[in-house]
Amino acid sequence: MKFSCISVVLATILSSSTCDAFSSPKSLLQSRSATKLHSSLVEDVVTTAPLSKQQLTEEQQLNSYVSQEDTSNQKSFLDDGFVFGLDGSGLERPKGKGANVVVEGDSLETTPQQVAAVSATFAGHALFSANAIHTLFSQTDGNIGLTALISVATIISSWAAADFGSGVLHWSVDNYGNGRTPVMGNIIAAFQGHHSAPWTITYRGFCNNVWKLCIPFGVPTVAAITLLAGHDHPMVSLFFAIFCSNEILSQEFHKWSHQTKKEVPAFVNTLQELGISIGRVPHARHHKAPYDGNYCIVSGLCNDVLDKNGFFRFLEHRVYEINGIESNSWKLDPELRARTLRGEYALPQ
Repeated sequence: MKFSCISVVLATILSSSTCDAFSSPKSLLQSRSATKLHSSLVEDVVTTAPLSKQQLTEEQQLNSYVSQEDTSNQKSFLDDGFVFGLDGSGLERPKGKGANVVVEGDSLETTPQQVAAVSATFAGHALFSANAIHTLFSQTDGNIGLTALISVATIISSWAAADFGSGVLHWSVDNYGNGRTPVMGNIIAAFQGHHSAPWTITYRGFCNNVWKLCIPFGVPTVAAITLLAGHDHPMVSLFFAIFCSNEILSQEFHKWSHQTKKEVPAFVNTLQELGISIGRVPHARHHKAPYDGNYCIVSGLCNDVLDKNGFFRFLEHRVYEINGIESNSWKLDPELRARTLRGEYALPQ
């Protein structure tokens, strides 16, 4: 008799709703949705009725589980999927010329630290350039004309090389890496996130806009190259001081290409008309999915050549062969991927 009573009690307990506590969150969720009442009167009663301590614990467990699921599905600037503000990227495209800061901890406000970093960087590059020209002047026995000719030729060649370099940098950070990438993480997230809100850059002051590039192209870089080149090769120092300065300035040239003629000083329009800095129309061609060309943003001088001969598609093919990683452009355009894998590198005109 005692055994029978115990059996009845156990059966009652195991068949009751309190057994939900032994179920997985998924089954708990399903069981609750399956027994949802549609009577407004009953729903009001269920909503207003006080929960028991055990029911409250179950509710907390369920809410915690759902919250964890939602959090795990959200992507941040640290994730590989964080690209271009497209579906699944964790970004939204604001309408109009709105600003959208995508990197956690970033701000449109210029800070004293940014001003100091940018000022010190350009001052350092100027000193390296002046020292290089002075050394060349000594090497030419005080020949001003020859010194000027060699210096100008070096500066122009460095400017042209910087345009190519800006294209390689832009292509690489647009297509590979994420916010966790060492040294370049913030730059990668900023460039990729830029496609979700292109106008954000126009809200930035000069130092706020360019300071991130002072990290890879700063004084330590030029100092190391100058040291390796030696005292007898001052034009190497001048070349890379100008090169790094242009790479940093490329972000400001980039900003100008997103602004109207009325929004920039008159000299900026002149620089764009002369082809010294990237123009509005050439750069606008880049902002079309799958963002597979027109990467150079110093002057845009190299864009046509690089896109017509398929330089970046060639690089993407080599990267894929080495480590199996696909570029973000491939992910956005399967046909581009197929053409590249067939060896058809040139972009359609």
